Amino acid sequence: MNEEQNKVVQEAQQSAVPLLSQPADATDSRTPPWVQDFPVETEQDNYVARRDFTKFMVLTSCAFAAGQAWIGLKSIADARAPRPAEKLVARIDEIAVGQTLTFNYPAEHDPCLLLRLSETEFVAYSQKCTHLSCAVVPGENRTLHCPCHEGVFDCTNGRPLAGPPRRPLPRITLQLRDGSIYATGVEVSTV
Repeated sequence: MNEEQNKVVQEAQQSAVPLLSQPADATDSRTPPWVQDFPVETEQDNYVARRDFTKFMVLTSCAFAAGQAWIGLKSIADARAPRPAEKLVARIDEIAVGQTLTFNYPAEHDPCLLLRLSETEFVAYSQKCTHLSCAVVPGENRTLHCPCHEGVFDCTNGRPLAGPPRRPLPRITLQLRDGSIYATGVEVSTV
């Protein structure tokens, strides 16, 4: 740098006002009035004490441990829950190949879809999308479609093919006997 540039830099440094690094009792004429009203030391503001950091880490770890305990207890409770009662869904001759039928199982607020894929093949799934519980409807080419976020599921196994859903639809286990279709349970899969 030449001499002229050095002079300009020195003048700029002298006229610069360090806003937050001055103590609260600074009465320099260049100090803005708010610095005296709100004294904040930036060095202290960025400092985190070991005790505060440790407290944060312990509380966060406790929250994670509580969440894991909740998941474990819920899994145990779900495993011990009684199987839902068997329910008559429809007669076999009431549903043609390629048709679907809506029913509620295991409770009245749990909508499900029964699909007849061939003369002897029936499948049933929960009608709630595994993404945000929107209702899935029959789509094209043996798929189930969720219109909320364009999720697509395979009719044969309930696995997601496209869209945001990552988990397959809960499958309703069926039993065929005496010309009727019975729902006998719910299989929830995460893969």
